[in-house]
Amino acid sequence: MRITTIPCLAILILSSCQTGTKENENVPSEQYNMKFTQLAETWDEAIPLGDGMLGALVWEKDKKLRLSMDRADLWDLRPMENFNKPEWRYSWVKEQWQKKNYSKVQELFDLPYDQDPAPSKIPGGALEFNTSSLGEVESAELNLHNALCEVKWKNGTTLETFVNAEKPVGWFRFKGLKNGIAPELLPPAYNVEGKSEAENPVTGQDLRRLQYPMGEVIKSDHSITYNQKGWGGFQYQITVRWKQQDDTFEGCWSISSEFPGWEKQVNAEDQTKTAMNDGFLAQFEKHQAWWENYWSQSGISIPDTLLNKQWYLEMYKLGAATGNGAPPISLQAIWTADNGKLPPWKGDFHNDLNTQLSYWPAYSSNHLTQENGFIEWLQKNKPEFEKYTQKYFGVSGLNAPGVVTLTGQPMGGWIQYSLGPTVAAWLGHHYYLHWRYSMDRDFLEKEAYPWIREVAVFLDRISVTDEKGLRKLPLSSSPEIFDNSREAWFPEMTNFDLGLVRWTFEKAAELAGELGKNDESKKWNEVLSQWPKYDIDPQSGFTYAKGFPYNQSHRHFSHLIAFHPLGLVDWSKGEKDQQIIRSTISTLDSIGPDWWCGYSYSWLGNIKARAFDGKGAAEALRIFANDFCLKNSFHANGDQSKTGKSKFTYRPFTLEGNFAFASGVQEMLIQSHTGTVRLFPAIPAEWKEVSFDRLRTEGAFLVSARMEKGDVTKVDITSEKGGKLKILNPFKNNDFKCSSAYETTDNILLITTVPGQKISFKR
Repeated sequence: MRITTIPCLAILILSSCQTGTKENENVPSEQYNMKFTQLAETWDEAIPLGDGMLGALVWEKDKKLRLSMDRADLWDLRPMENFNKPEWRYSWVKEQWQKKNYSKVQELFDLPYDQDPAPSKIPGGALEFNTSSLGEVESAELNLHNALCEVKWKNGTTLETFVNAEKPVGWFRFKGLKNGIAPELLPPAYNVEGKSEAENPVTGQDLRRLQYPMGEVIKSDHSITYNQKGWGGFQYQITVRWKQQDDTFEGCWSISSEFPGWEKQVNAEDQTKTAMNDGFLAQFEKHQAWWENYWSQSGISIPDTLLNKQWYLEMYKLGAATGNGAPPISLQAIWTADNGKLPPWKGDFHNDLNTQLSYWPAYSSNHLTQENGFIEWLQKNKPEFEKYTQKYFGVSGLNAPGVVTLTGQPMGGWIQYSLGPTVAAWLGHHYYLHWRYSMDRDFLEKEAYPWIREVAVFLDRISVTDEKGLRKLPLSSSPEIFDNSREAWFPEMTNFDLGLVRWTFEKAAELAGELGKNDESKKWNEVLSQWPKYDIDPQSGFTYAKGFPYNQSHRHFSHLIAFHPLGLVDWSKGEKDQQIIRSTISTLDSIGPDWWCGYSYSWLGNIKARAFDGKGAAEALRIFANDFCLKNSFHANGDQSKTGKSKFTYRPFTLEGNFAFASGVQEMLIQSHTGTVRLFPAIPAEWKEVSFDRLRTEGAFLVSARMEKGDVTKVDITSEKGGKLKILNPFKNNDFKCSSAYETTDNILLITTVPGQKISFKR
């Protein structure tokens, strides 16, 4: 029965959340909440809130409480003019490389990314509340359970703030206020006085370089609206509204955007009017229900408290940074820098690693809904990618820029990677994963296979033949080996490009066969046979390319992509592959982490888990969480502990390391990339009490499992789509009971399932 009396409803909703009352066991424990004794004083350590499209950062600036407001589609989309030059061709780049005149390429296509302020993600604005009269802050806490931030002052005043999970509206609610505390809406520093100069894109260009006109601020007794014009007809609006009742002061805010050709949306003024009619509590109730459902999708319990907490923080950020029709997770998603500058690396979409790593955890964590925005954005921009492929590479088929704007336009930068020839192949891996984890045949037929097939067409047509009669790319690279120098282009195939090429043709053949397109499957297998094998050094394992062993510390592990994440080289394939994997990882360890970033440690955690090294995986992930994250869990790229974990000690915030961390934990708990489900494949020997709930595997199986005193005691599996379940016997012998009939082959349990079937194992 719904309680309509406002004071009682407030107590019912909010107090139940704060005391940790749970409707499902997966709701994160209060011990994993983000808790501080004071508000952060920098934007990148703020408490993050979000609903995919809107974001907010809660912190303190100049003794005022500040909400930095953001929206995912706030972009300056002016094109890169250098890409209209006739030289902008892959073939011209190769010509300059052959002539050893590569400085021309750098000048035309690398440098403008560093020098020009746009295209770029841009910030929205900020709300400030003069809280100096409230005295000292007692606590600031983000409750992961319901995505509510609560700030308490020692004088008894409290603030509750959230960004509605279902609607583009943010809320704030002060309680215990004797006097009003009206907000001030502050535009970004687009046109403040002073001289601006070009800066490093890592530290962020000065916002004044965008040369925007002064925004319009309209104030009334209980609202403020800010209208800002940008480039090319783009504009956005922020509105904040509020009301005071007794000692409670509450209000809401929203951001809307528009650009010529975009679908019309409800503007911020109207959005906030509707929201105020609903009220804080009514919208919070639905917001909380969304998060309850989100947390019900999966959960874990591991004895390492640091890793367990960090996993829940990453799952929170995944939920907050995706959904509601928002574009994919960009470098900072909806938490753009609030420091008078553009975000690090322009806050763009880096498809040479960053977007890919950001979605690694979505699959086995059973959050495919949160991954949908990535696929939808790729599909939406596919026509633009095809135009780019024809114009730059001069052939048909499909490739995509490695550094790209909101609407699919290339942005440049180091072109070995920003305009690399295998970008769309790595993106195709996510189409394949979505198919394998969902088993959605409609998606396979209409989206997954068409994407991978068109990438195969492109690679087929752009390839050339070497003196041995084998195919290769005209120029090859490996992110970001040798940075953007001439040497960063290799005359022979790198293991990075080769892994993606071989994976594309192998999966094109596999998916064509799955769809009954046998002639196409045969064709792709024939083309696959025409590409070389990987270059492997007997002692050190995977090289960068022939003649270039891995002999120096580097932030990218791109040379071993065939092992992880692609799984073309895998432990399950026998001693030859196992020796390659052992040698490669041993080389990584021996050369060391001098020039690793935080995401390098996250990636290493995944790599070691794939090699069934639980101790090594946990150690790498602990270093990431301890040394490469800020107080609010944001990944800061450099070693913040200054203890030698890396010679990078800077702090530009990006998200891919956070999400790759979560994937690493999941790889320790469950693996299915070979088609066989393995439970607890890579946990440290001292982990005796471990469990997880509703993790997803390839084949669309939902698995829950429990280990007690080092022994697996219970496994529950739901088959969403039917099909054959293959699971490595998780029990130490055959002393277990199963609710379904099964066969056993080489200690693998085989069960033919029907859609919706539930299977239980007990020891």
